[in-house]
Amino acid sequence: MKLKNKSFLSLIVIFLMVSISSNVFAADSDGITDLPTIYGKAAITVDVATGEIIYAKNVDKQMYPASTTKLMTALLLAENREKTDEIKYTETAKDQPADSLNVNFHPIGIDEKMSSADVMDGLLLYSANDAAYMIADSVGKNSTNFTKMMNDKADKLNMTATHFVTPNGLHRPDHFTTPYDMSILSRSAFLNPWVKESMNTKQKTISTSKGTTFNIENSNKILGVDGCIGGKTGFTTPAGRCLVAFYERNGRQIMGVVMESVYDAKDTYVFNDMESIINHSYNLKPTKLHANNSTIRTETLKYKPLGFIGVEKTISVPLVSKEDVMYYNNEANKKDLKENINLTSMSVSSLKENKSVGTLKLTEKGKVKTYKLYSTVSKGSLLKKDMPIYLTAIGIFILFLIGIAFIIRTINHNKRKRIRYK
Repeated sequence: MKLKNKSFLSLIVIFLMVSISSNVFAADSDGITDLPTIYGKAAITVDVATGEIIYAKNVDKQMYPASTTKLMTALLLAENREKTDEIKYTETAKDQPADSLNVNFHPIGIDEKMSSADVMDGLLLYSANDAAYMIADSVGKNSTNFTKMMNDKADKLNMTATHFVTPNGLHRPDHFTTPYDMSILSRSAFLNPWVKESMNTKQKTISTSKGTTFNIENSNKILGVDGCIGGKTGFTTPAGRCLVAFYERNGRQIMGVVMESVYDAKDTYVFNDMESIINHSYNLKPTKLHANNSTIRTETLKYKPLGFIGVEKTISVPLVSKEDVMYYNNEANKKDLKENINLTSMSVSSLKENKSVGTLKLTEKGKVKTYKLYSTVSKGSLLKKDMPIYLTAIGIFILFLIGIAFIIRTINHNKRKRIRYK
């Protein structure tokens, strides 16, 4: 009796182990286990080269961007001014509030001038709020016009859930964006050489037209660490701690956005959040939707082996991609994932082993990837398969010719007999 009980318990243990292993394997194969735990309420990472989303957390949530707003201001400066152009320090710049977390330039007199290069560095390294209004007044003539330029640029970049009110990101209830939209802006700013150069500068000495000089340091604490090559910090009380960062490791560039993280005394949480999602993104492998040369769809074709006569045959034509069809399995991509197959006019005569018969378009959030489709059935393979039909047809044709020849011979023979008789 004891032996039976032990055997029964052993079976239960084995069953539970198999069940747990199966569940773990299924979760791993889905590609979304072991997600990093972060304090930020929302975050996203994107492959800079392709624009594909790798990691996603609440990417469409409306949030306050704080000073990451300045990436838009920087982009408009780079697109409308040269580095050597001079920019005046204006009254609206002087009026910007400052406290221990929201800073302005060293006290500068109205109408003092600085080079655009210095203003850009002050904006992105030091996150000077007055620098944003110097740019607004220079590029847009005033902050109202410049704000319109910001929103027009956002529309052009397809930032559909963004509305800007200030050039520097100081809090306004109707000044908002989403992590996804911020990733679009950040990637566009990074691809501008001037903005990219400024984001990658650790410290700078700035001077004005009256000879005032002062040193500034980049507020991005992880710049130069573990491949970080640029970024922009941000903070207001409603926005929490925000961070945009760009990384390059082994030739691959990935960018991240963290929004509404925690501000602590040592100011480490948002940087730790960024490190977690970036490390995760570099380690994550994309999920295979379709392995190369596996059947994606089967098409049905009808044809007559003998052309316009004879029996009609129906065949199944498997369609395959010669490369893996892959995507990053995250909440943003899964929500928008669609597969659309477009085929050219298919016929048996057009089937060739290395000729594409159409495309598969894989749609993710903000990204469309196209794969060529090929048929695994060729005209040559059908000829071999239908060879018995062709041989039968040839045999019948030969018999037909023999029959015709026999008839002609018989007629000619009878004619000769009649002639001899006469």
